[in-house]
Amino acid sequence: MFFEFRNRNKTVKELRKNQGYTVKELAFKLKVDTSAITKIDDLKLKELPEPIRSKVLPILRGDYMDKIPW
Repeated sequence: MFFEFRNRNKTVKELRKNQGYTVKELAFKLKVDTSAITKIDDLKLKELPEPIRSKVLPILRGDYMDKIPW
């Protein structure tokens, strides 16, 4: 909840770089084409349409790290 409020004015590219993903890696995780990621790369998080935002947000937030069995 707080992630979206804090980072809604940041671009997808900034958030992607903070997590250390390239366009290709993020597209692989989301199971979409790389051209779809490059289209949304310059958009702010609050400007993303809802279906795409719901896919991208957990990846950029790092939710997958919670499931790693250490």
